[in-house]
Amino acid sequence: MLKLGIVGAGIMGAHHCRIATALPDVEVAAVVDPDPHRGRALADHVGAVYAPTIEALFGTVQAAIVAAPSEHHADIGVELLRGDIDLLVEKPIATTLEDAKRLVAAADERRRILMIGHVERFNPAVAELPRLVDDLIHIDIRRVGPFSPRVDSDVVLDLMIHDLDLVRTLVDADLVRVHALSRRVHSSTQDFAAVLLRFANGVSATLTASQASQTKQRQIELTQRGNVVVADLLHRQVTVHRVEHAEFVDEDGPRYRQNSVIEIPYLDGSGEPLAREQRHFVRCVRERTAPLVSGADGLAALELALRVRDESLREELGV
Repeated sequence: MLKLGIVGAGIMGAHHCRIATALPDVEVAAVVDPDPHRGRALADHVGAVYAPTIEALFGTVQAAIVAAPSEHHADIGVELLRGDIDLLVEKPIATTLEDAKRLVAAADERRRILMIGHVERFNPAVAELPRLVDDLIHIDIRRVGPFSPRVDSDVVLDLMIHDLDLVRTLVDADLVRVHALSRRVHSSTQDFAAVLLRFANGVSATLTASQASQTKQRQIELTQRGNVVVADLLHRQVTVHRVEHAEFVDEDGPRYRQNSVIEIPYLDGSGEPLAREQRHFVRCVRERTAPLVSGADGLAALELALRVRDESLREELGV
């Protein structure tokens, strides 16, 4: 039985508790949160021990999920890693590069599992894309939805970082140029951002992240020389669009015809991505294998997100 600790009893912590309690041979042994009312309520709901600080996890659990506010990830994570506890840390890995590097260094020093919760990697539609990449030209990603007052972080670190991570997995080349802009529509933080990326191999990418939309959309479109691949992340579906040109001759001379072909790959869509992510983490802990999304991956995604955010702030200020 793998004993698991959950650090953070907010919305994501509650989701992780819900999923972990359904995993075979996994016990949620403790819930940690400085708010006793919130933390105890979640712990009681899943039959776990409540603790106000992470010291209660040492000698009690083999692994933990850190779903605390992002600015506390490094301090919490480093202490747990030094206590030989394997970690799944919610994205972003941290809010500064210095903190992210501290986490990665602590995991390397103690030879512990450090996985970062970029959950879209476990969306079946996303998982299919690397197999379909062939002579890629351009990537377009839209992640938009209505404004939520509960979200107080900027849209780049909260939403776009998912897609920056995905672009990194699809484009095997150095980034050479970033053009970004952002707007504050409904709040004091950036709740709309758009970015154009260009890579050394000529591939480009446009990303839009918004909490100012009236509809919810999460879509990736890959433009390639031979086809266009569209991934609907909400419905976990992928379609491949291709045009076939045919030439034929009749009594009036040469004629041309275009046939549109649509392929829909079969995807195993069973289970929500967060559950797939947790099962992968548990398997990595048990088998001592490297996670799909490592601490280094989380650091690279954060570095790119901060570069985009800084560029968008300069554009916003006109400097």
